[in-house]
Order: sequence, then structure tokens, then C-alpha cells
Amino acid sequence: MRVLGVDPGLTRCGLGVVDGGGGRTVTCVAVDVVRTSPDMPLAERLLGVADAVESWIRLHRPDVVAIERVFSQHNVRTVMGTAQVSGVVAVAAARAGLPVAFHTPSEVKAAVTGEGRADKQQVTAMVTRVLGLAEAPRPADAADALALAICHCWRAPMLDRMAQAEARAAELVRRHKARLAAAAKGASS
Repeated sequence: MRVLGVDPGLTRCGLGVVDGGGGRTVTCVAVDVVRTSPDMPLAERLLGVADAVESWIRLHRPDVVAIERVFSQHNVRTVMGTAQVSGVVAVAAARAGLPVAFHTPSEVKAAVTGEGRADKQQVTAMVTRVLGLAEAPRPADAADALALAICHCWRAPMLDRMAQAEARAAELVRRHKARLAAAAKGASS
């Protein structure tokens, strides 16, 4: 599975592509940060991010796009910009026919470091170690994008199994209700 991880940000948007093999084997394909100037109009900044993401999708051909879920922060302007970039990335993925998965920062930290409250240095250190990189990805947005891709590679199989189990359970409930209805109908005849 090839995953494009995106750490959304209006000034710096981290992009990281990881190939996931069997088990917990992951390999770094590419990593970078898209930068937009705060002096540019918002629409142009969002367009710049969208163009970069679309280019990465064409170049790296991911199977899925994993985006950090926006969470409440004290700085509303930062949250708004992050949410807008997340939306632009999700639209770019949808246009390419790719599924989108959202992961919270604590899910990503827990998956990569084992601790949902890990700091950026711990995440960067583990991403560097897990991917066998010669040096740590910089800035932190790049490491965070790779962490998102790793998180999805490791969590997706479990999430798929859970979805399949829920679908099987729903089908069993449907069949059981149909049998009960048929039995009740037969008893009343």
C-alpha cells in the first residue's frame, strides 16, 4: 500500500509518501514541504497547495491519502487555515479517485511512538528510525507527514478488519430480524 501523508498547514504543508509492506515494514518514497507566503491572497495560497498535492498524486500514485484531522487550538486563524488546507487536499484526492483517511494527532503519535502525547522531537526521532533515514526530515511538518503515512499503513489493516466485522454483524442482524418476522408471520397464519 502506498500512502500520501499530509500534515496540513497554510504556511507549511508537509507531504510524505510511504510504501507499506507486510507487517510493520515501511519505506520512505518521498518527503517535502509546500510553502506559501502569508503575503499572498488566501485563494492563491490554497491553489498552490492544491497544485502541489495534485502533482504529488500524479507523480507518486498513492493508494490512499492520509490527512491529519484538524483539532481545536487556541489560535482560531491557525485552525481555519489548517481546516481550509485539509479540505483542499481532500478535494484533490477525491478528484483523483482516491480514498481519504483522517487521523488525529494523538492517533499518529501513539502509532509511531507508542505514546499519544509524544512531542515533535520524539515523533521525528521515531520516523527517522522506523524508515531507516540517514538524517531526520526537516522541518517538523515533513516528519509529521511521514508519521501520518506510517500511521495509516499500520492502522488501515485493523480498521478494514473492523469494518468487515461490523458489516458481517449487520448482515447477521438483518437475517435474524427477517427470520423473526417470517416466524411471527407464520405463527399468525
